Amino acid sequence: MVVFTKKEVVIDNFHGTDIADPYRWLEDSKNPEVQQWVDLQNEKTQAFLATFPNRDKVKAKLTETWNFPKYTVPRKEGDYYYFHKNDGLQNQAVFYRAKDLNSDQLDVILDPNTMNEEGTAAITNLSFTKNGKRLAYGISLNGSDWQEIKVRNLETGEDDSDLIQFCKFSNIAWNEEGTGFYYNRFPDPSTVPADEQSFNNKVYWHELGTTQDEDVLIYEDPENKEFSFNPIFSDDYRYLLLNVWKGTENKSRIYYKDLENGGEFIHLFGKGDGQYSFIGNEGRTFYFITNVDAPKEKIIAVDLDNPAKENWVDVIPESEDVLSFGKIINQQFVVSYLHNAHDELKIYGMDGKHVKDIPLSGFNSLTGLTGKKDDETMFIGYTSYLAPNSIGSYDFNSGELVQVFQQNNKFDTEGFETTQVFYPSKDGTKIPMYLTHKKGLKLNSENPVLLYGYGGFNVSLTPAFSPAVRMCIEEGGVYAVANLRGGGEFGEEWYKAGTLERKQNVFDDFAAAAEWLIEQKYTKTSKLAIMGGSNGGLLVATSITQRPDLFGAAICQVPVTDMLRYHKFTVGRYWVTDYGNAEKNAEDFEFMIKYSPLHNVKEGVEYPPTLITTADTDDRVVPAHAKKFAATLQAGHEGENPILLRVEKNAGHGLGKPTAKIIEELTDIYSFLFKTLGVEIN
Repeated sequence: MVVFTKKEVVIDNFHGTDIADPYRWLEDSKNPEVQQWVDLQNEKTQAFLATFPNRDKVKAKLTETWNFPKYTVPRKEGDYYYFHKNDGLQNQAVFYRAKDLNSDQLDVILDPNTMNEEGTAAITNLSFTKNGKRLAYGISLNGSDWQEIKVRNLETGEDDSDLIQFCKFSNIAWNEEGTGFYYNRFPDPSTVPADEQSFNNKVYWHELGTTQDEDVLIYEDPENKEFSFNPIFSDDYRYLLLNVWKGTENKSRIYYKDLENGGEFIHLFGKGDGQYSFIGNEGRTFYFITNVDAPKEKIIAVDLDNPAKENWVDVIPESEDVLSFGKIINQQFVVSYLHNAHDELKIYGMDGKHVKDIPLSGFNSLTGLTGKKDDETMFIGYTSYLAPNSIGSYDFNSGELVQVFQQNNKFDTEGFETTQVFYPSKDGTKIPMYLTHKKGLKLNSENPVLLYGYGGFNVSLTPAFSPAVRMCIEEGGVYAVANLRGGGEFGEEWYKAGTLERKQNVFDDFAAAAEWLIEQKYTKTSKLAIMGGSNGGLLVATSITQRPDLFGAAICQVPVTDMLRYHKFTVGRYWVTDYGNAEKNAEDFEFMIKYSPLHNVKEGVEYPPTLITTADTDDRVVPAHAKKFAATLQAGHEGENPILLRVEKNAGHGLGKPTAKIIEELTDIYSFLFKTLGVEIN
């Protein structure tokens, strides 16, 4: 089935260079012609997948692998423990509470499965009052980043009348009495142009029981319309802090106001010279995690009366590993370090002296850690490539870590293994890569390999369990995860080495991973597939345009592909610090045009079998990226390899996607992979 895609004459001039954009008409998702084109693309994709005889078997295996209870890390609020639980195949996890975690008596607090018929409502924000009697919660629909905030009375189980709209990436900070909260939001989208909807973030005070129209404006900064402000209370509720951020840059500012003495917000850290994360205070001594003069981060104490940098106290100095998480529990610092892209958990006294390590054997990642400043117990969640989330209760007095909830033994870990290797990239830099597969794997170049990467925005790829990957390795596959530059695995320098004019390092790291797997006889080109989503979708799209000969298949999920126009859509402007702005800066254009996937597809080239996925209501990476790239690749491609586009309806960037849709999508993805790589299904 061939889908004809018309071309139009659209030319933009970038700093003296004319750039054609013949498929710009596909950017208009409301155009009936675009919608018809999408339907034809979906039909073409489904027609190809229908030729795979084991598709139903893949779906059955995925469904079986997915069907086990999943819990989040509980948190203690008032007299209850609160947590999310999915029985197995529920579309959305239900938010429960219990007085005893060993009891089967669970109270349903929020069930998003009942909030809309499509099962696409997701809980995206939770904030309790100090006494645990009320909960402010955010709900997002169809995968959107936009959320509405409501308030539930936890004594009656009913919602109050409060309704807060126009929120995105918002924080909720209740006052100590629980009579209201501070929050941040954007303007009503209907009152501003589309390209201004993620500007002019403001902080408001909402009094419980009043309408949003009555909310009091607390802070705005019209001169810096790209700034956003997350309100946070200090431990003693005396100070209101604003965590000030701009897009996805690894920097922040901290403002604060003394609510007892009044006055204006004081710019504690106002230069934008690094990242600051507030973790607690004792009176006027504030504790922060920061990367200022510490690329791998440290914990500092700052006296509000003497806040100059020369007066900072390094409580926990920078070390060889990245300090990735810190929290004050039981009047101690609980700190996680990234050691070669997996988590190690340590406890320090408030004086910074090391108390003990909490061993998490093997290659593990923290999935959550809860506890308050004076609690004697904390809850820890951790996972690996081989085992789903485990949750333990740690007693600071006894030093014991005891498992909570029914632990699932569904998955054999003895017959499989995860190892870590370090391979050389093009410039000689050693890049870590995790390999997960059955024990006794033969290095005969015949193994199907799925290579995954991301490489951007200071995001660290640490071990995580996936039912789909589990199915893949049970069928004899190898799952490889490369920790590329641009991530946060080794701190600020590692991150910066994959940004802006250095972005090519990321693609070189990924290609080198593929070459290493082939050289070491794990696989060969025809058995090697690559996968990535969002920024990882950019990685995959760039990889197949730069090295079409290297890969046997590609899964390009919700990708960024038009590097010249990405900043014009929704929150695309947030990414300028990672990517650059080709429209504004000639220097940025020079390096961005060299790798922009949309602009580097060549005619007459045989590209590997490629499945591009997106969602029609994705308001983070708009589907225009995937549509335009698919049309361009289909037009330029030579040969019989399928170039397919799959557009999910009523779904966004992945947030809150219901289990049924996840399984349907993964059935299509793995059917595509197994068919194109020639994998036999047992």
